[in-house]
Amino acid sequence: MHKLIANYNDIQYMDTKIKDRVNVWLNGSFDEATKNEIKKLEAENPDELTEAFYRNLEFGTGGLRGIMGVGTNRINRYTIGMATQGYANYLKKTYPGGEIRVAVAHDSRNNSRSFAEITANVMAANGIKVFLFESLRPTPELSFAIRHLGCQGGVVCTASHNPKEYNGYKAYWNDGGQLVPPHDKNVIAEVDKIVSVDDVKWSQPAAQEDGDKTRIRLIGKDMDEAYWQMAKELSVYPEVIAKQHDLKIVYTPIHGTGIMLVPELLKRYGFTNVTIVEEQAKPDGNFPTVVYPNPEESEAMSIGLEKAKTIDADILLGTDPDADRVGIAVKDPKGNWVLVNGNQTAVLAFNYLIEARKSKGIARANDMVVKTIVTTDMINRIAKGNNVTCYDVLTGFKWIAELIKEKESSENYIIGGEESYGLMVGSKLRDKDAVSAVAILSEMAAYEKNKGRSLFEKLIDLYVQYGFYKEHLISITKKGMRGQEEIAEMMESFRKNTPKTINGSPVVQLLDYELRRGKNLITGEEWEIKLPKSNVLQFILEDGSKISARPSGTEPKIKFYFSVNTKLGSAADFDKVSAELDQRIQSIITDLKL
Repeated sequence: MHKLIANYNDIQYMDTKIKDRVNVWLNGSFDEATKNEIKKLEAENPDELTEAFYRNLEFGTGGLRGIMGVGTNRINRYTIGMATQGYANYLKKTYPGGEIRVAVAHDSRNNSRSFAEITANVMAANGIKVFLFESLRPTPELSFAIRHLGCQGGVVCTASHNPKEYNGYKAYWNDGGQLVPPHDKNVIAEVDKIVSVDDVKWSQPAAQEDGDKTRIRLIGKDMDEAYWQMAKELSVYPEVIAKQHDLKIVYTPIHGTGIMLVPELLKRYGFTNVTIVEEQAKPDGNFPTVVYPNPEESEAMSIGLEKAKTIDADILLGTDPDADRVGIAVKDPKGNWVLVNGNQTAVLAFNYLIEARKSKGIARANDMVVKTIVTTDMINRIAKGNNVTCYDVLTGFKWIAELIKEKESSENYIIGGEESYGLMVGSKLRDKDAVSAVAILSEMAAYEKNKGRSLFEKLIDLYVQYGFYKEHLISITKKGMRGQEEIAEMMESFRKNTPKTINGSPVVQLLDYELRRGKNLITGEEWEIKLPKSNVLQFILEDGSKISARPSGTEPKIKFYFSVNTKLGSAADFDKVSAELDQRIQSIITDLKL
């Protein structure tokens, strides 16, 4: 429904289904504060009422994410409780008879603690043993805890890097990774069966209250200790850190959970000169110093950048609210501070671990690394140049986790990553981990400083060695009821009307991950893409450029990824060639009319 609603009671403006959903909440088993808020929206903001009730918030393959508030299309105690009941039902079907254990964590967002406690209570009321973190913790620690405690599942209440109005609910399986087939679809089916809040077991009957409480065990410091020990073992060159222990590190948790683990881990790695950005050190769901608490955004890193400049630091690192994404800044050869993007950070990290393991004599013939299909292909070049297998998977760390599980008896996982500022070193957890990444990236900076150069100079050297790859991302937001339809129409248009040329270069390959088919547009040859279905299109150009189109799985956005590359003759040519690649990307964007 796309008209403005002048009056809630005027049927010509109010879709019947929306009105029915509103009435269920006004007359059902909902608390009075919720009902009063609905009445207030009815009187003062009917458009917002429509947005809140025009659909049921979809439990997707990763769980829930949305704006907090009353309504079926919002994150609130009722949508969280119904999702948890569905997930609990699936766990009980999958593991009949035995004890089921789940771990539950939350980030620094407003209401996250309340949502985590609701999750724990509903799980416990369903006879499931719950390990609930005593206070906020990073998402990667939740993944680690699932494996460490032998849990069958887990939940973290977070909306990652989204603005303060959002919250969410990410569901995990027994390997510590997010849900993948068949469990993702099966959990969704169970959640969809929960049609009323009365279907939810909110708590045990009073006579069993004590038994209910014993099913929830608080965890915290012991798990922190186990995590720190695991992350410390990822260090490759502790002897170099000993020489460069006073490396000037600036770290910002951007009001999130990273403050709980990162400073202590850096200390245990041996770093003695760490400056915390005090303005962003306190966990705060209002994120008062930023618009988007995302290290991908220059604005979120700006306070840290000023601090790094002031003290002439060696590296700046920032993590998002649930500490699964990491952003860094370092100085270029001219002494200017540069925010390093996710692809560049991944290139540096992958190369470091591959090179360091070889240099240390600990590399194995069956070593493997994993990246996503929209992450720079420069990583493939580096892996091939070092005789290391590199796998490409769909976007999302759950697919990296799934591949590790598939290969763990025959291949040795080293590192995985994606362009959206995610890295996962080692396989003791199965989700992106900015906490350990901060430590490894700091070790990398120390290693390069010990050689008399910066990480950025190392990056330029890699461009000379493997080719200069440059990437760019455009996200187009389509909000509201019409948004998803518009995104689907854009994808269908590209699918049916594949461009013959882009920026003057012939399109030589079309990769359609929805159809799981690749096609050589010059010869007509077709082949199967051996990955699960996903609504992604990739155009490969004759000049080596690659354009990927992909609707976001967690936000009302369609994302376009651009990758171009050329040779870099020497470090002295960096600025000139970089500008040429920027121009090529801009010409592609212009040609596609984005």
